[in-house]
Amino acid sequence: MIVERVRRTKRQTLKEVINEALREGLKHTAGPVKNRPPVETRAVDLGRCLLGSVDNVMDVLAVSEGESFK
Repeated sequence: MIVERVRRTKRQTLKEVINEALREGLKHTAGPVKNRPPVETRAVDLGRCLLGSVDNVMDVLAVSEGESFK
């Protein structure tokens, strides 16, 4: 376990290691948000649905995977 290895290396208590890790992690999450370009997904026409209804997951799995999925 990483926490145990760090604890032994730094000769600290488990509480000290966890608190330090939390402080460092929170520093990164509290920082400014990086500007990322927007993600665009291209639309694709998949044609008509070959099933009557996709409301029942068991029916969809039976058609897509065969009856052996059970």
